[in-house]
Amino acid sequence: MAMGALRTYDIAPDGVRIVIDWNKFAVGSSMFIPCINTTAAVRQITTITNDRLQQITTKIVIENDILGVRVWRTM
Repeated sequence: MAMGALRTYDIAPDGVRIVIDWNKFAVGSSMFIPCINTTAAVRQITTITNDRLQQITTKIVIENDILGVRVWRTM
């Protein structure tokens, strides 16, 4: 099955496209992105948020027995 083309602000740390509505990612909110390749996820998220002039904090976490990255928007 083909993944399809990634849009500019989609991420795919494990080869599966994850679509995030970055316009709704408000200051003070957070999101959990489940993934195995957390290093790639953090790198992709950081690149996108830098392009969008958004400041974030990331942390690699296990939530409900699922590995992933928790991202907080700080500015």
